Amino acid sequence: MKDKRKSPPDEIAKRNGAPTPEASADQREARRLAGKALRKACPRASHAKMTVDPKRDPMALLEESNQDRVETLLPIRFTRMMESPFAFFRGSAILQAHDLQGTPAAGITVQCCGDCHLVNFGGFATPERILAFDINDFDETLPGPFEWDLKRLATSFILAARWRGFGKADSKAMAQEVGTAYRDGQARYAKLSVLDTWYAKITFDEILDELASDPQSAKMLKKEVEKAGQNTSEHVFHKITNIDQGKWRIADQPPLLYHGDTSQAAIEPIVVQFFKDYRGTLSADRQALFDRYEFVDVAHKVVGVGSVGTRCYVALFAGRQDDHLLLQVKEARTSVLEGRAGPSPYFNQGERVVTGQRLMQSASDIFLGWSHGPQGGSFYVRQLRDMKLAPNLTAFTPSLFLAYARLCGEALARAHAKAGDAATIAGYLGSNESFDEALRDYAIAYADQVEEDYKTFKKAVRAGRFPIETIASETEQAVR
Repeated sequence: MKDKRKSPPDEIAKRNGAPTPEASADQREARRLAGKALRKACPRASHAKMTVDPKRDPMALLEESNQDRVETLLPIRFTRMMESPFAFFRGSAILQAHDLQGTPAAGITVQCCGDCHLVNFGGFATPERILAFDINDFDETLPGPFEWDLKRLATSFILAARWRGFGKADSKAMAQEVGTAYRDGQARYAKLSVLDTWYAKITFDEILDELASDPQSAKMLKKEVEKAGQNTSEHVFHKITNIDQGKWRIADQPPLLYHGDTSQAAIEPIVVQFFKDYRGTLSADRQALFDRYEFVDVAHKVVGVGSVGTRCYVALFAGRQDDHLLLQVKEARTSVLEGRAGPSPYFNQGERVVTGQRLMQSASDIFLGWSHGPQGGSFYVRQLRDMKLAPNLTAFTPSLFLAYARLCGEALARAHAKAGDAATIAGYLGSNESFDEALRDYAIAYADQVEEDYKTFKKAVRAGRFPIETIASETEQAVR
């Protein structure tokens, strides 16, 4: 079905606050002053305000987010959320999206990540095989207030610092550093051309240069970068496949990687049609690349924390030269921001995710695309673990956490500036620390609220409202 609601690119750009082609560089100062004028109606210090509706029912909101998930996988989701307030926060994006509706906003719209916590940043390979650092999860992406991503990101640092047992001074510094780095980044992008902003990226070579004064951290990062270089589809292929009756198959590792009850013969025509539709969302050159592979097998896969219970799969393809391709197929559900930040212009939620990712990321996977499921569900597709590098939070010192906070703030500024208007945001944020301090205070207050909601969640788990089960750690590591 053709999506009649989809906006033309210029309309989406206008909605996100981006300058349209007719805008010229000499308008930047006017946009900066327009942003500065927004402080009158929404003072920067007002962002410290954190209030929640006293009638809100956090457990009912969680149940809302669980609707239409795979019921047998929900105990895994709840088990992971039980680990800590930080893990609970990762799995409950709907709560903060609901609560952000009552917070001050300057009125500047950007393409939001929607679930902008610190674990949803990391490294991945660009099409040029450069390891870049950026946001890497866009399941909840939608246009919304720029402050919303920042408030979720800053809160995640407070909760992660508490989880690690760091002191209050360290956690406060991390949350404020997110705001400072974002503000500095927007000031920098406000001076660049649209194309220079679009081409900008953060590479790990640049990160290693910045860590030159910290040899221990640089050494640790180099090791992680070396591991990421080996974390390709071909490398993962040997971990999760075996030969069955003379053919390569994905090896079952239940409950996190498994084949369904439907026979291969029955499911193959459905999968082939799915990927035929998916192929149509790729550019012509990437269609030609995809055509060099043939479908072999598909299996269910449990991923993440917030995504557990959604319909996710790994599809195995064989190339013509004895190579292999693993694609991750992930269900795209309605964004937690929809109806809270605004409507989605897309019928297909997979297209929403892919478009948002392309708008925000500095470079996206060459196999990124979307398709419809056989029952009308929406899905998006990308490579599985293409040089993926996730932050090893358990090894982070307070100083490394602070550096990571700055890195995430810079990456978010670039993402918002790419499809938004850096000059207006920079004008609003200004050059002092007023906004940064307010963001810090909000994050501390909202982290307290998350901990209260976590206590309520644990009580509900004990009462049987959210069933849990224990998953062996070695199985988790093998499949994640």
